[in-house]
Amino acid sequence: MTTNILVTGSTRGIGAAIVAALSAGDVRVVGHGSRSRDGVIGVNLEQAGAGDELWDKALAALGGRIDVLINNAGVFEAAAVDLPLADWQAQWSRTMAINLQAAADLCRRAVVHFRERPGGGRIVNVASRAAYRGDSPAHWHYAAAKAGMVGMTKSIARGFARDDILAFTVTPGFVMTGMAEEYVASRGGDKLLADIPLGRVAQPDEVANAVAYLALQAPASMTGAVIDINGASFVR
Repeated sequence: MTTNILVTGSTRGIGAAIVAALSAGDVRVVGHGSRSRDGVIGVNLEQAGAGDELWDKALAALGGRIDVLINNAGVFEAAAVDLPLADWQAQWSRTMAINLQAAADLCRRAVVHFRERPGGGRIVNVASRAAYRGDSPAHWHYAAAKAGMVGMTKSIARGFARDDILAFTVTPGFVMTGMAEEYVASRGGDKLLADIPLGRVAQPDEVANAVAYLALQAPASMTGAVIDINGASFVR
């Protein structure tokens, strides 16, 4: 039977690589981005209720059945401590809304949906090394959101395994997307790379292959697992 999958943040970088990695299997993928186009639902995840809106539209597009939810959408934007309070809080709110609240709302809908039918389902959340290691002084909010995503995923795994609902997290370090290239350059390039024992950042397909494995092949006993992809720059 074809596996129906919803992937958020699917139009570029890691998300686009995830869609490509999934295409090798017997799957139907509905993606998400900032604008609607063929196979992609445009929803602004910063808006309240956006997760529910996206779920409903994806469910309709997939004929009333979603088997796997992959939460990949996210933003990585600075919020320096010396910003005016209102600006600092606004940036926190935006990051939390997109990186955590929308993912949580989608996970909630997925759990309810999976419990209503035989066979359960799978959730794969793309978090970050920052969940464990922290991030720069201007990215507390990013690290906090990703730590929340890890905790949320583990809670889902523990709470709903008996319902055949499996939940996994992937925690990349730097990944060579356009956003990562700019950040690596802004942080000194070679100096930053020297902190990665492997000597390079990850490629999008390396993360995508791990996500696809968790979405389609990982054994049920792996539920709750966190897979690090950071070139040994942080080893738990």
